[in-house]
Amino acid sequence: MKKIKIQYVALLFSVLNLTLFHIPFFRVVTENVEADFNGVAITASLVLIMLAANYFAFYLLLYLGRIVGKILTSVIFIGNAISIYFINTYEVMLDDTMMGNVFNTNTTEATSYYSTAAILYVIFMGVLPAVCICLAKIDYGSVKRFFANIGVALGIILVLAFSNAPNWTWIDKQAPVIGSLLLPWSYIVNSIRYHNQLAERNREEILLPDATFSNVEKAVAVLVIGESARRDHFSLYGYERDTNPLLEKTEGVHHFNANSSATYTTAGVQAILEHAPTGKLYEVIPNYIHRCGGEAVWRSTNWGEPPLHFNNVQFDYSNREGCTVCGYDEELALGLKEEIESSGKSKVLIVLHTSTSHGPSYNLKYPSNFEIYSPVCTNVELSKCTHDELINAYDNTIVYTDYILSKVIEELKKLDSWKSCMLFVSDHGESLGEKNLYMHGVPLSIAPKEQYEIPFIVWSSENSRSVRNLPEATQHHVFHSVADFLDLDTPVLDHSMSIFEQKH
Repeated sequence: MKKIKIQYVALLFSVLNLTLFHIPFFRVVTENVEADFNGVAITASLVLIMLAANYFAFYLLLYLGRIVGKILTSVIFIGNAISIYFINTYEVMLDDTMMGNVFNTNTTEATSYYSTAAILYVIFMGVLPAVCICLAKIDYGSVKRFFANIGVALGIILVLAFSNAPNWTWIDKQAPVIGSLLLPWSYIVNSIRYHNQLAERNREEILLPDATFSNVEKAVAVLVIGESARRDHFSLYGYERDTNPLLEKTEGVHHFNANSSATYTTAGVQAILEHAPTGKLYEVIPNYIHRCGGEAVWRSTNWGEPPLHFNNVQFDYSNREGCTVCGYDEELALGLKEEIESSGKSKVLIVLHTSTSHGPSYNLKYPSNFEIYSPVCTNVELSKCTHDELINAYDNTIVYTDYILSKVIEELKKLDSWKSCMLFVSDHGESLGEKNLYMHGVPLSIAPKEQYEIPFIVWSSENSRSVRNLPEATQHHVFHSVADFLDLDTPVLDHSMSIFEQKH
């Protein structure tokens, strides 16, 4: 086989990278530039800069890396193929928060996204270019030719960049969006950013001030953390479908308008559990309750929790012995009454971290008898479902959530000698095709309301604290409400952030 000069290989893969993986990038660019000469100049300059930058990168990789360079180029194309599948299918943006979602996603959740289309993307846009680069016989040329080629590429980049100096403000404004669609740089750079941020946050958990419980009255708070639940699909909030048939008939149920602090799970859960939005890793409420002498329990079918420092942590709870509806979130409520009564502590916090409304397979998140609305979407490529099918599947998850919350309340009602409450707060909302967006993860600064308007639902027993009439609440109300309900005497407690009436 005749050897191909390295500059031709680098140019070919630069062109392939641009044409195969950057249609969404240029769609955003053309939607946000003026329809005039300057708009055309910006678009054309970005095309040339990207071609030159990718040529520079591939040339450098192949010349310096040789076999390793071929492997890395292959990995890039496969990574790009996977990325463009998710960008095209779910309209995701590969910023640092989205990369955090990627690194924290468990295997079961990850596999639920894939389809025949995903396999075709990987084969034709990833594996085939990878095979071609691995089999190619490359003429690497001389060192002099190497410096000449990368010099020319670098020169083109600099000339184009500085000739567009008047447009730097536009580029800076659009950078959060177009930068997240620039492959492979978006996922490479933002993976590094995410891990740097993670290392910074997890350097050391900052302990809150020592605290004690002001009495020994038996009190239990059950915090249910919802997943991808948007409040405009709860009939408690006025939704036209009866998605909360049980809660609407339950005395003592209150609900508040609330917005999430983020549009992805890890940050949403952190906000629910922390005392304030400091941006630092402070001790979260279950750790704090445990350290102060109470009982903390964590049951989860989900992921994305902060570090937990107590023993009673149960993941994949539905797989426990004796489970009756394995694989569904109602198993999280199994044996609540017995666990509370056997605690040995007078102050108990139980956290149930659900996954009930997480897409794309909404139809698999509830037992068949909860398929109230049909037909339902069964395709992980949500854009291929009709709007009605998608809404039906999602609404069934809300009906099932209503059942789970009612089941928790019924368990708590059996505790005659305990003061009890249940709080349900979602980590974030969910897009269901509005503006061609699906699921969640859009940066909060530009996210649609469907991804951050969440339900905040509370129930308290007759013998316990009354719930205040608040116009709205935040995820950070949870920490103070739980600490207040359990009578934790701590200087970080802000009574104005508690949803409960104060004791007289």
